[in-house]
Amino acid sequence: MSTIVKFFVAPDDTSAGLVLRTGPGQGFESLSFGNFDPEEAVVEWEGLLIGAGFEELVEAGEPRIVAGQDDDGCVVFALSPRLSTALVGAGHSRLRDVAASWAQLCAENGEDIDSRIAGVIIGDPAALVGSARRRNQSVYCWVA
Repeated sequence: MSTIVKFFVAPDDTSAGLVLRTGPGQGFESLSFGNFDPEEAVVEWEGLLIGAGFEELVEAGEPRIVAGQDDDGCVVFALSPRLSTALVGAGHSRLRDVAASWAQLCAENGEDIDSRIAGVIIGDPAALVGSARRRNQSVYCWVA
């Protein structure tokens, strides 16, 4: 089963939620990936970057759903402020270490993600968060 994942910049939850049916179009700065569970991934990234436990973050409501249902349909969720801050604050070597740890977690769960690809999947959204912050906006994720 294929999954389309698009991280994108939007000014607020309302604007982000409007992309639910079609995904972020040309009006949004975005990144496209596929074939991984981004909701689980962002929780794992936050845990790896700040040291929080997966269960703790899920119980805290992460990731926060902005639009859609978390079942067979599309969904839009927000990257948490803590994750955004951690991504922007992490240097290249820290992001590379987190990517390697995330790839290992994926392997333990039966997913095969190469550590170099994991580095891109984490590093590119980190750069997107930096771009969004310069415009006083946030990063969201659309999943179909």
